[in-house]
Amino acid sequence: MTAMPDAEASDDGAIEGHGPRPPFAILALGSIGVVYGDIGTSPLYALREAILAGMRQDGAITEGLVHGVLSLIIWSLILVVTVKYVLILLNADNKGEGGTLSLMALAQRAFGRSVTWIAVLGMIGAALFYGDAIITPAISVLSAVEGLNVVTPDFESYILPLTLLIILGLFLVQAQGTARVAAFFGPITLVWFLCLAAVGLWHIAGNPTVLIAFSPLKAIHFLEHHGVIGLVTLGAVFLAVTGAEALYADLGHFGKRPIQSAWLVVVLPALLLNYLGQGALLLADPKSIDNPFFRMVPDWGLMPMVVLATAATIIASQAVITGAYSLTQQAIQLGLLPRMEIRNTSESHAGQTYLPQVNWMLLAGVIVLVLAFKSSGALSHAYGIAVTGTMVVTAVMAIAVMWRHWRWPLWLVLIIMLPLLALDLVFFGANSLKILDGGWMPLALGAAIFLLMWTWREGSRLLAEKTRLSEVPLKDLVGSLTRRQPPTVPGTAVFLTGDTQSAPTALLHSLKHYKVLHERNVIFTVKSATVPVIDPARRLRIEQLSERFWRIEATFGFMETPNVPATLLAIPKDQMSFSMMDTSFFLSRRSVRASKYQGMPVWQDKLFIMMARNANDASSYFRLPPGRVIEVGSQVTV
Repeated sequence: MTAMPDAEASDDGAIEGHGPRPPFAILALGSIGVVYGDIGTSPLYALREAILAGMRQDGAITEGLVHGVLSLIIWSLILVVTVKYVLILLNADNKGEGGTLSLMALAQRAFGRSVTWIAVLGMIGAALFYGDAIITPAISVLSAVEGLNVVTPDFESYILPLTLLIILGLFLVQAQGTARVAAFFGPITLVWFLCLAAVGLWHIAGNPTVLIAFSPLKAIHFLEHHGVIGLVTLGAVFLAVTGAEALYADLGHFGKRPIQSAWLVVVLPALLLNYLGQGALLLADPKSIDNPFFRMVPDWGLMPMVVLATAATIIASQAVITGAYSLTQQAIQLGLLPRMEIRNTSESHAGQTYLPQVNWMLLAGVIVLVLAFKSSGALSHAYGIAVTGTMVVTAVMAIAVMWRHWRWPLWLVLIIMLPLLALDLVFFGANSLKILDGGWMPLALGAAIFLLMWTWREGSRLLAEKTRLSEVPLKDLVGSLTRRQPPTVPGTAVFLTGDTQSAPTALLHSLKHYKVLHERNVIFTVKSATVPVIDPARRLRIEQLSERFWRIEATFGFMETPNVPATLLAIPKDQMSFSMMDTSFFLSRRSVRASKYQGMPVWQDKLFIMMARNANDASSYFRLPPGRVIEVGSQVTV
């Protein structure tokens, strides 16, 4: 029997199972396109919405208002993005991977998988991400296309149709894969950031007094003198840091150092210069508040900037869509969602996948948002609260990981993280003021997805417990069949089961009805690890139980999609040899019925049953050859 240790990071920065990384410069350029697309398009609307919020009290654009809002944005970028994410959270990787569910898996390794509150936090963070995933394409593309209004008001009637056309095209091309297009993401977004910096610097030169906004006293003074309006403004200021969670979520694709370098050298300076430039423009021409970003651009460069902005927002949307695919795949592997169809869109990159169900649900949500809110200004009221919720969850789980997994003293962890958690909570409170204006939408969506995740997790647990009560211990059955051996037929039978200690239902039914046994019988179990990728050479645990029975446990990381035939064929021939033409795969298909007297409430039982019926069938999910699968049914109540 071969043991299976965790995947490890090698000295050259490659993650075991991922292969060697590309050159540092390529990774840094790639991270500019994928990781920073979302936060990089925030200047299109963030400062405008924050100034408009502050004007509810001031009534006009004043120097104190502009300097105060700019200071809030600058220090939000420094504290939330630079300190929390770039300097702290990028170190909390799970064998090279980041993101909410990856952090949850890391915390579960420290506390144990049975600790409910960690799973609940992970599900809340993941559920809120989906709320963000439908708002980002809508607000980003809308804000870019709205630049046509600055070119000429005649374009106004075309903004909504053009936005919907771009969004529809974006989702339709997902099935073809994005590998070729992704190669241009980095260069295009780099040009975008250079343009942000250039137009910002041009206006700062005309009014360098805006640089006083680097003083945190300006932010403090603004909040002190604006009361509730200050909190409303803070909620709008948070738009400048939406997308920060992508730094951590995409850690596995690019690595810590390229992401950190891209932020400190390119992205942060470009964002600061652009926001300061917009502030300088507003002080010089308060009428530019209708669209300060595009008003900064000279007439000759306006149309090219609209085109570049549209390209940048499409890239930002693509990053969120890809993130939703990745998050869903992780949730399936961690047992939080039912199986779904997962298509690999690249033969050379296993991580490039397409999930049709997720794609069409996101598209429907984005179209509804665009038609309902009609402008980026209106959508900004719905944006932010889901992201702040995710950030609060991430901070709490980071405290748990730093204390129990890194084994830092609790007092040190609290000194570092409590101020950052308090800041996240302040932002969450500020964004909560927008609930009635549209913030309810991502919260409602997040609550619905959390309910689905919790129902699936609990229903699967109850189903496994109920099934285990009626099953026979595997070793007892093997011993009985060894003493009184039934007739045998040629070939290999592979029985897939989730319980390594009990005889699969399909095996029991096969013996009951056919009264024969194959020459070789394999009890095959797929397990999910709390690490992203498992080295194929260490994936399997093989145990011979008798002359005719073997038990195989195959462990896959939460970023991997199980392929049972390929796993069997990869076993060394001197250990076990498989031919798919001589192998039959037996699956147990359970018909689940609701019970009034046990388990979950009846309505939740019915929800679980509906999810189970709509789940992708096991033969497709495990890549079993269609002509070699036999399904045996049974009925279970939960």
